Amino acid sequence: MKIEKISWHGVEAVLMETDVYEAVVIPSVGANLIRLYNKALKIDILRTPTELEMETFRARPQIFGVPLLFPPNRIEDGKYSFGRNIYQYPITIPAQNNYHHGIIKSEVFNITRTRISPDAVEVEATYCSNCINNAIYTDFPHEFCCKIRFILTDNELTHIVSFTNMGTETMPLGVGYHTPIRLPFMENSSKSDYKLRLSVGNRWELTDRSLPTGNLLELTEEEQQLRNEGMTVTGKPIEIALTDKALIVNDRTYHGAILTNEAKNISVYYEVDKQFKHWTLWNNGGEVDWVCPEPQTWAINAPNLALPAEVTGFQTLKAGATWSGTTRFYVK
Repeated sequence: MKIEKISWHGVEAVLMETDVYEAVVIPSVGANLIRLYNKALKIDILRTPTELEMETFRARPQIFGVPLLFPPNRIEDGKYSFGRNIYQYPITIPAQNNYHHGIIKSEVFNITRTRISPDAVEVEATYCSNCINNAIYTDFPHEFCCKIRFILTDNELTHIVSFTNMGTETMPLGVGYHTPIRLPFMENSSKSDYKLRLSVGNRWELTDRSLPTGNLLELTEEEQQLRNEGMTVTGKPIEIALTDKALIVNDRTYHGAILTNEAKNISVYYEVDKQFKHWTLWNNGGEVDWVCPEPQTWAINAPNLALPAEVTGFQTLKAGATWSGTTRFYVK
């Protein structure tokens, strides 16, 4: 069991290690978990920035590792209202006039706790937003603290994020991850060996701006494969927004993604808790060496959808309250 400060291609990072797994976190870029490696099976789970990709990583951390998105995905015209506040974010996708993926993915977190025990290593990273530390506060005028805990054992990586509202007003809360899982994740295998299962229920109808119309549709025959035998996710562009509906895996309910190398019968499991009620599935045109199953607590553009919160996942956090959500990675 080990925790060590290292340099990742010139950027300060934290290495966590057990007998089976190795994980690397970069606190200065959103406390992003950029590497998760199963040493026993030689499985690289996440898309990890190489030395030549570090400039791209700093500019677009959402396409590496496990970037925290707050709020997740797109906001129409970068604008929504809640209570007495109007939130106006910068337009980051000019062609669609949308804001996307939040700003916390690029912020500097501080390591606030480490722990080594006989069976686990743990690292906690914290970011607090306020009128002085105001990169986020400028567009989202609520004081809050975000903590990310990484707990690594020989069996899995548990990833827990929490938000505490430090202000006096209720604040909107939408959380997601833009998780690129490597494809293939093993040596001596090809993309054609892999299929993805995902706990999905319905598909959101999207406009040409990639925003939900408000209509929920039945899955197509191909999309049904996500719930059943698995879908091939390469060689064709995929960008679909979906609701979550549990699968039955190993005789229990399961929320999350399962990417399987069918030739070797080995799977990477990306399990999420029930608070992640929505998914975006994206593969950047289908020719890259990764696929993104993106869990979200609220739907794309949820604050602007004229639908009940139980449908959109829109939620709020009262003054002094704390919310937390948990995801896990493991290999079987």
